[in-house]
Amino acid sequence: MTPESHELVVKHLDDPDDTTSFDNGTLEIVSLGDVTVKRATVDPEWRWSEDVAPLMGTDRCESHHTLYIVSGRLRIELNDGTEEEGGAGDVMVIPPGHDSWVVGDNPLVYVDFSCLSPPFGE
Repeated sequence: MTPESHELVVKHLDDPDDTTSFDNGTLEIVSLGDVTVKRATVDPEWRWSEDVAPLMGTDRCESHHTLYIVSGRLRIELNDGTEEEGGAGDVMVIPPGHDSWVVGDNPLVYVDFSCLSPPFGE
């Protein structure tokens, strides 16, 4: 379904259009026209450069993200060495060129609202 800009569309992440699994995590994906919303649930051992990079063929994530952290903690490292950490209730804008990983012993759940492409930027 590709909604027009004047249509009301309601979907639920518990009934996703697609689900993608990878080492230490899953993505539930809802498509709303040109925008793809993803809910990621990743294990405490998850790190982008180890679990997703082999699927993407890049050392760093080259996607832009605007995400809301539902639970857990996420650490981001940009290419220039800048680091930031967020937790439940935080909203983050993450530019392309970063690595990320779960901090602590709890799973991380976040919702990414800025995805304008299929899973993993394919």
